[in-house]
Amino acid sequence: MIDFFQNQILGMKWLNELIGRLLTAAGLNLTSRIGGSIQFFLYDVIKITVLLCFLIYMISYIQSYFPPERSKKIMGRFHGLMANCIAALLGTVTPFCSCSSIPLFIGFTSAGLPLGVTFSFLISSPMVDLGSLILLMSIFGTKVAVLYVIIGLIIAVIGGTIIEHLHMELYVEEFIRNASAVNIDAPSLTQKDRLIYAKDQVVSTFKKVFPYILIGVGIGAVIHNWIPEAWVESILGSHNPFGVVLATLIGIPMYADIFGTIPVAEALLFKGAQLGTILSFMMAVTTLSLPSMIMLRKAIKLKLLALFVAICTIGIIIVGYLFNLFQLL
Repeated sequence: MIDFFQNQILGMKWLNELIGRLLTAAGLNLTSRIGGSIQFFLYDVIKITVLLCFLIYMISYIQSYFPPERSKKIMGRFHGLMANCIAALLGTVTPFCSCSSIPLFIGFTSAGLPLGVTFSFLISSPMVDLGSLILLMSIFGTKVAVLYVIIGLIIAVIGGTIIEHLHMELYVEEFIRNASAVNIDAPSLTQKDRLIYAKDQVVSTFKKVFPYILIGVGIGAVIHNWIPEAWVESILGSHNPFGVVLATLIGIPMYADIFGTIPVAEALLFKGAQLGTILSFMMAVTTLSLPSMIMLRKAIKLKLLALFVAICTIGIIIVGYLFNLFQLL
């Protein structure tokens, strides 16, 4: 039952077979590079789009119970390490990319929440949302997906705790530190309101994300069918001890969310890249994208930004090597 759920429900292997039959009936040779690329492209675009819309709807419905004001109150009830843990967990039900999380981070910080707590939220939000759990299960299996989420939450908690103990409040821009918190009770939503909100989020997020899905699947199709397996293995395989570091550094300047990186990860895995190396690439892209760092620089000073990037980068690299070791055992 687990294999059926992973392969046929999440992985939609039946869809790949159906597309293959249709393309074959149309006279396309699936063993050729062009035929294989077209099959990969159609299969991944449809699969990820279906999962995207379903996941956004479900997560947005859950998110309707945690508007910013309520999230702030929840986090404000806890202190110390527990506050960081709660903030990291709340980050899993927030928007999908790092750029979407930064306005919430600014709002929480200006409302007077401890800086370390808000950074735990900022790290976990793009890295380990609920959507990533389901999507990773469809590619890597349940065990890897759950480990990815757990380790991502640990990075968020540790990163926020370090920043808290270093007392970096002075490195938050003055306009945020001096902002007066406005406490407005979130309006109570009816069941119909929540369903409408979830539907609107699907439409809004899909419009933003779909171009990156097309780009990601296109890159994945090229890797899958045009780049020799030996090349990928030599750069990102077990024979290169610096593959994790390289993948992390390559991922940092890019911009995508989990939906755009999944097809690239799938193609790299097929070509022989190590699991931890792939996951490091995905974490770097979703957590430390260049556009989000530019946005964050408007809210915090360079020293705090550099510390945030360093903590996340080191954590991601450690995760990569741990997963590579896990794969070899």
